[in-house]
Amino acid sequence: MKDTEEIIRTVIRCASKVRRHLAAGFLESIYQKALTIELQACGLQAEMEYPIQVYYRDIVVGEFKVDILVERRIIVELKAVLNLHPIHEAQLVNYLTATHIDDGLLINFGGEKLEIKRKYRIYRPPQP
Repeated sequence: MKDTEEIIRTVIRCASKVRRHLAAGFLESIYQKALTIELQACGLQAEMEYPIQVYYRDIVVGEFKVDILVERRIIVELKAVLNLHPIHEAQLVNYLTATHIDDGLLINFGGEKLEIKRKYRIYRPPQP
């Protein structure tokens, strides 16, 4: 079984490969399918539109779907926008909190360059 850091590195490599082949300007769903293909080709379990329930006081109050769930340990939230905004980061952190998954990647294919931000369920100060 691969460790989390190795999986994160693989996801980043796969996202870079997708970006080399598909420039900015496509819909998010195109990048989602292409990245899932790359992840699966690397031997990772990658599930698109994975359903998650949100609970409040042990009652389901909502449902959402994460863009890609990798190895049931990493949430990958994709965007195809010119610039990422803090609300995109907050969305991923909320997904991590709701699922109790510790690690997530926010990947934006829509800007001039591929943009990747790693997020955690529990705050970790930036490493130097």
